[in-house]
Amino acid sequence: MSQHKCISVQAEMTDGFAVKAQLGEHTVIIDQPVAARGTGLGPTPLEYFLFALAGCIGTIARIAAMQRKLELRGMKIAVEGDYNPAGLLGKPSDDRTGFQQIRITAEIDADLSDAEKQAFLDEVCDRCPLHDNTRLETEVIHSLS
Repeated sequence: MSQHKCISVQAEMTDGFAVKAQLGEHTVIIDQPVAARGTGLGPTPLEYFLFALAGCIGTIARIAAMQRKLELRGMKIAVEGDYNPAGLLGKPSDDRTGFQQIRITAEIDADLSDAEKQAFLDEVCDRCPLHDNTRLETEVIHSLS
């Protein structure tokens, strides 16, 4: 049986829409653009989410390449998603609040055919925890502390 590992993040609202967290040696800030009444101190939560997915895919690609002894010279990952902002603004909507669809495209710089690159990307996405969480239902529990 596999052992699970817990990862924890504590974040705190600061001024306006800004939310700050200390993640290891890194201080990260989520905010809204000035045009949306934020201070523009950082990317939005949705941008961070998509970036985290791209980052996870890139990390797993590097691990998989090392395991295969494949020279992965580089990888460009584009992630985009469509959502209806009505829900997060508290407006009535027939759509769910989250992304309706997330699209990932990758440019892989390695000595592989297109079919091999697609198979590599498929393997990487299957092994990526964040890709798994976006594809499959994950129980999320929220409560007061």
